[in-house]
Amino acid sequence: MNKSPLTNVILVGLLISALASIALCYLCTRNAMRLVELQSQVAFAQTRNAFITALAKEAVDYSNKNPAIDPILEAAGVKAPRGSQLVAPKPAGK
Repeated sequence: MNKSPLTNVILVGLLISALASIALCYLCTRNAMRLVELQSQVAFAQTRNAFITALAKEAVDYSNKNPAIDPILEAAGVKAPRGSQLVAPKPAGK
């Protein structure tokens, strides 16, 4: 019995399709695991940022009662230096 070349072409196509399917499944699974890892890192960074912001706000509130902490807050950039009051610019003359 003669084998048709169409059968071989279909089998090769099926093999390529199966291998591509396996490769895409692997890539999808790997990317999903990476996404979960990155989401946990983002959540950690957001939590840390919220904690640091709350700590800085609490330190600024404390500086209203005890101004001795002002140099530390100014050096850290949390509070503007006392001498840097914003002055409105004078209008230009005609």
